[in-house]
Amino acid sequence: MKTIKDIDVKNKTILVRVDYNVPLKDGKVENDLRIRASLPTINYLLEHGAKKIILISHLGRPEGKIVPEFTLDPAVKALQKLLPNQIIGFYSLPEKDQKITVPPEVKIAILENLRFDPGEEENSKDFIGNIINSVEAEIYVQDGFAVIHRAHASTDAVKNFLPVYAGLLLEKEAQNLELVTKNPEKPVLLIIGGAKVDDKQPLIDKFLTKTDNIFVGGKIAADGYKSTHKKIFIAKDFDENEKGDKLDIGPISTGELANLIIDAKTIIWNGLLGYAEDPAYATSSTITAELIGEHQGAETIICGGDTTGFVENLMKDHKNLHYSLVSTGGGAALEFLIGKKLPGLEAIKK
Repeated sequence: MKTIKDIDVKNKTILVRVDYNVPLKDGKVENDLRIRASLPTINYLLEHGAKKIILISHLGRPEGKIVPEFTLDPAVKALQKLLPNQIIGFYSLPEKDQKITVPPEVKIAILENLRFDPGEEENSKDFIGNIINSVEAEIYVQDGFAVIHRAHASTDAVKNFLPVYAGLLLEKEAQNLELVTKNPEKPVLLIIGGAKVDDKQPLIDKFLTKTDNIFVGGKIAADGYKSTHKKIFIAKDFDENEKGDKLDIGPISTGELANLIIDAKTIIWNGLLGYAEDPAYATSSTITAELIGEHQGAETIICGGDTTGFVENLMKDHKNLHYSLVSTGGGAALEFLIGKKLPGLEAIKK
């Protein structure tokens, strides 16, 4: 696929789809992982002389209405802190045929939440075409990896108006995920946790022929997941609360998983292994994250919203932890690994 490294962006107005769908608390960004992940693309465009960089994103599910609690204003402020030498403009979505005038001193502008208009989720050509005309964009950059599995206006319909190129984040995500699906170094270990077996079973099925070992923990295992396949290891002991609820995998299973991690050369982890919101039941997930993060001889992929958030928080206090990819895409990463066609990627290929 073509990326921004394949084109001349000098003196061009670039429309960039980022993913600033970040968690908020008391009107402030609680975790800025996705905002920080957009910086390599933004900085690349600045360094290569882009005239204007117009960022567009969604936040939450306002369902096509203007909902103040879903404004992108907190994300704008978080980005401003990360780019203190830039003046960042913030503009409402344009009305039909309205032009947005960005002053010369403003190199970076952000438009309000795309989902404040029903046209985004309806994959409306009129909606995205009006945005393109309003800012006079010449090139479209898709860098919102977490939304490329959605056939929305900013991922799919946009291809009808502008050439679409991958940003550096999308390129990094796709390259790392493609590596572990097509040509992984063996032994390959897939770690599955979380609560929804229906979401994870397609991933297990897809990787049965690719992996050497699959370890199943989390609520899936606690609820009695069964398999007789010789590659699949299912947690068999658990830490319980006073009521007898199985809230974390136990020491025997954690030790078994640790041995699999140490031997692996490719590791994919999707889904927490316990009720990690409570530190008392975060033991196995913490040990797993630390072992993977210290395993520098392996290709290591962390995916799934809860899992990546957990690992990101752990990395704040453990600077020695490093991973090949802490994916910004929950459903998108899962669908990529399973092998589904993703509208946002298809738009780039075309």
